[in-house]
Amino acid sequence: MIWRILAWCGVGCVALLAAIGGTWLFLLPGLPAQGTAPAISRDETEATLAALKPPKRKRPLIAIVGINEMSETTDYLMPYGILARADVADVLTLGTQPGPVALYPALKVQPHATIAEFGAAHPDGADYVIVPAMSRDDDAVALQWIKDQAGKGAIVIGVCVGAMVVANTGLLDGRRATTHWYSVRDLQKHPAIRFVADRRLVVDRGVVTTTGITASMPMALTLVEAIAGRAKALAVARDIGLAEWDARHRSEAFRFTRPFALTAIANTLAIWNREQLGIALTPDIDEVSLALIADAWSRTYRSHALTFAATAEARTSRSGLRILPDRIAADWPAKQTPPAAVDLPPARALDQTLQSIDARYGPRTADFVAMQLEYPR
Repeated sequence: MIWRILAWCGVGCVALLAAIGGTWLFLLPGLPAQGTAPAISRDETEATLAALKPPKRKRPLIAIVGINEMSETTDYLMPYGILARADVADVLTLGTQPGPVALYPALKVQPHATIAEFGAAHPDGADYVIVPAMSRDDDAVALQWIKDQAGKGAIVIGVCVGAMVVANTGLLDGRRATTHWYSVRDLQKHPAIRFVADRRLVVDRGVVTTTGITASMPMALTLVEAIAGRAKALAVARDIGLAEWDARHRSEAFRFTRPFALTAIANTLAIWNREQLGIALTPDIDEVSLALIADAWSRTYRSHALTFAATAEARTSRSGLRILPDRIAADWPAKQTPPAAVDLPPARALDQTLQSIDARYGPRTADFVAMQLEYPR
């Protein structure tokens, strides 16, 4: 009798959870809002560029800081790759501690220096500090260093959910800001911060924030334009395959929807069909294309991208960053090798990767990944 009662209780609990889950899914919006992003006036663009002029040096010093225990892949690598290839500033990647920086959801790099080594070499601080999303947005060492750099006159740029790291320093108090669509509510929990919709980039008195992951591409180009002018930015934009980089954005197009939730659930439950996709880590590999490709495939919830090389030594990327292979292997099974895209300009590499994800897992998964990356398709 007791076992029968327990069995019925179990069935009842499952039914209740299913009903609650079904109701939650039913109440989610069916599709993101459609429409055109509002145009950005030339006056606003000029004000943004003026606010981003180098605060100290003619050739500025840019520091990209991450915690070693996980910083977001594209947030960390894309600003570095774009700004380094532009050659309008000295760009350094930093870790809060010695050793490699593990990026998520994929890749591992050896930064140029620790924050302590950077401080010893540059006691007057950086001109710009770029803050990616981090697995912990309350890391005391990172927060204090960012505040110290702001105190020395650096412009602080929070990329994606890096805005939450900057928010926890107190530097956004009394300022306007944005962040990845998934973290807007977290940002709004800070009553002293005013959220700004429909802008990929928000600049307010020396502190900058951006929307989701791929927003670091237009952010970096805007920074190039502020430092070196429109012609230089156009040349870099052509090199990376991006036609426009102003702040226009439609916030309502990126939100938690029923298809998004269903895809996350279905792909998570498909545990019998997981793939490890290998990307050959070759010398002079384009770190921006690599970051976008590895990030996108690793967000399908069906696959994880990793790098491989014949030996354990770090490979130097196109712009001089040392990337460590995840696996030591001479080759990788053809069926588990994503279509080659690392040699394409970064914007085209991402477009091709989303098309490949569509062909491999279906359009819902491609849309699911684009939504996470906050990439307009």
